[in-house]
Amino acid sequence: MQLTHRCFQCLAAVRSHQVKLRLKTAATRSCCTVQGEVRVRFAPSPTGFLHLGGLRTALYNYIFAKKYGGSFVLRLEDTDQSRLVPGAAESIEDMLEWAGVPPDESPRRGGSLGPYLQSQRLHLYSQTAQQLVESGHAYYCFCSSQRLDLLKKEALRTGQTPRYDNRCRHLRAEQVQEKLDQGVPHVIRFRLEAGVEPFQDLIFGRYHHDVAQVEGDPVVMKADGFPTYHLANIVDDHYMRISHVLRGSEWLISTPKHLLMYDALGWQPPTFGHLPLLMNKDGSKLSKRQGDIFIQSFQRDGVLPEALLDITTNCGSGFNTNRIGRRIDELISEFNPSKITTHSALLDLEKLPEFNRIHLQRRVEDVDQCNLLIRDLQGQIQQAEIQDKEVLHEDYIRRVLHHRKGHITFLKEILSPAYSYLWVRPSFSSQQVAALTTEAQHIASSVLKLIAEQDEELTVERLSKDLKTLAKQSKATKYREVMKLLRLALSGLQQGPSVAEMMVCLGRAEISHRFQKLLLLSETD
Repeated sequence: MQLTHRCFQCLAAVRSHQVKLRLKTAATRSCCTVQGEVRVRFAPSPTGFLHLGGLRTALYNYIFAKKYGGSFVLRLEDTDQSRLVPGAAESIEDMLEWAGVPPDESPRRGGSLGPYLQSQRLHLYSQTAQQLVESGHAYYCFCSSQRLDLLKKEALRTGQTPRYDNRCRHLRAEQVQEKLDQGVPHVIRFRLEAGVEPFQDLIFGRYHHDVAQVEGDPVVMKADGFPTYHLANIVDDHYMRISHVLRGSEWLISTPKHLLMYDALGWQPPTFGHLPLLMNKDGSKLSKRQGDIFIQSFQRDGVLPEALLDITTNCGSGFNTNRIGRRIDELISEFNPSKITTHSALLDLEKLPEFNRIHLQRRVEDVDQCNLLIRDLQGQIQQAEIQDKEVLHEDYIRRVLHHRKGHITFLKEILSPAYSYLWVRPSFSSQQVAALTTEAQHIASSVLKLIAEQDEELTVERLSKDLKTLAKQSKATKYREVMKLLRLALSGLQQGPSVAEMMVCLGRAEISHRFQKLLLLSETD
């Protein structure tokens, strides 16, 4: 749900409380004890695509549910119909599944407590709003947008925080009925009562904010018949039996307001936990305008989902250890809600390549995950229309991945020009072939014999030693020139991994093919 102007103003108040809260959180918050059925939810608005901040909130909810044997619910809050982005709803669920945090209940998967789109639950909000009106906890407001704008401008002119003056709260019953009979456009506002009780937040500890002292009565039902966030989220959390609400700390200031609504309706509220903000490493706010924090962009760039999950939890808190390389099962086992701090999580995306390198290596070392990487590469090689079909062989690609793991950051690097020799046999110019001396041809023949005589699996250490011995035996050619010749025959490149590494990746059959080709060309020439 999109934050309102009021929310951003109140965010400053949240931050001003945090220093005091940090001092007493340790004293007022004990280790998290979870009892009963656990049901948590991630409730984004499809007015945009899933970004890193949203993924982090979803991740903590998912981990919390799996830690305590509960359910993770995806609910899409699409009541702001004017701002919906086509395809965003489907994309949000797609990205959660891609990231490895799939919901147990959702618009796509269904569930016994759906529907999971708010636009399909309007009757519940209307029914609840009327219940609040009839019980005297809410009222009809007929103030025009022009009057509300004037109130706002006057407050800003006098240096005050804009707030509704609760004018319609004091209308007599006959005045209200007259306006309703006349069809005057109206909203429904909730009566904020003074003296709200403090509540115990899972993360921020004991928190008190007398919302009626600083805010006007909030709108809970808009003139178009759609609810605001404040009403819709408590109605849905109640009917979907949500036990714990884990959301961003920007909503901490609104929770007392929501608790007043729960009390007015006679409902038992869930347990609240407000997650610290996810920010850039310099403390600035993550900007969706940059476009590079959307999950789709990371997916497109070849970032592994487990690397994203790892870096977003590594920069935060809530785990018994803090180390690079954790996958989702390890995050679940090490999760400890009592260790979540109120400090903002500072995200350094410059470290993401290193996280990705580590997780790519772990995938290569896992048999099933490696098979998926192989199939991915096979598809990319075929799309590149590479003619040497031998490089599509599963064993060949597996050998390449195992020998280059730890050296590559993203899978796509293995298909970059620097590694083209792995997939395309090099071609030689007539000048290069003509430059081959008799001694060079002898060295190439010696390498072929060396490879043929080795019964053991080729290793970088053994080959490096044997190639140095071979170079020493060639009195007419320096070691550097020998390596240059071998690199040319193997890759057609002047730079790259060591010759021994190239040979191990290519394997005996491919080494023999390339050296024989070079010798054949030199003889023909």
